[in-house]
Amino acid sequence: MDNILLSAAINLTMFGMGFVFIFLALMVVVTNLMSMIFLKLYPTMNVTPSINPDSSVEIDEKTRAIIEAAIKMHTQR
Repeated sequence: MDNILLSAAINLTMFGMGFVFIFLALMVVVTNLMSMIFLKLYPTMNVTPSINPDSSVEIDEKTRAIIEAAIKMHTQR
């Protein structure tokens, strides 16, 4: 009786692990295939940043003091 149960448990475990392995391998293949198709359809996507990194942001003195106090309180922890 124990031999049959152990054999069934091993069989079920192997089928379950095999199914998960096949599913994950298939998912990797399909994802790579979709990536290649996407790159062929849209070879270059020129994305322009909405915020100019060279522009400086003006912060008033009150806000600057609040930010500095918050950073100081955080680093003292």
